[in-house]
Amino acid sequence: MQDLHALLERSLTQLGYELVDFEMANRGKLLRLFIDKPEGVTIDDCVLVSNQISNLLAVEHDIDYDRLEVSSPGLDRILKKPSDFERFSGERAQVKLRVPVENRKNFIGILRGLESGNLLIECEEELHSIALSNIDKARLAPEF
Repeated sequence: MQDLHALLERSLTQLGYELVDFEMANRGKLLRLFIDKPEGVTIDDCVLVSNQISNLLAVEHDIDYDRLEVSSPGLDRILKKPSDFERFSGERAQVKLRVPVENRKNFIGILRGLESGNLLIECEEELHSIALSNIDKARLAPEF
């Protein structure tokens, strides 16, 4: 899986896209990619990436899948890498922890960047510092 991640990330970067996440579902028969780029993802982007990745996997990697799906990460985009937390500083996010901090496992607030390997998130006008290694799941939480 790690080799596939590296292959996908390298290929998408060369095309000008970011690999946000990928998953194998339906007992490995569905390969789902979530891509992004600064100006947003269009259907044409998804078609281009789908064609390129299909060809790449057919030639360079022996992955047994029946269907490939490519889409944007959506408004509630998942946040995984340190660069995600920096890029979306100032945005509202929901963060779930592995181990409670200050007797809490769930934080919803404004991302305030990174400091010494910790995520800074402002909730109810209070700034919290959370180790990136303690984050179980994080995603943007836009308000409508």
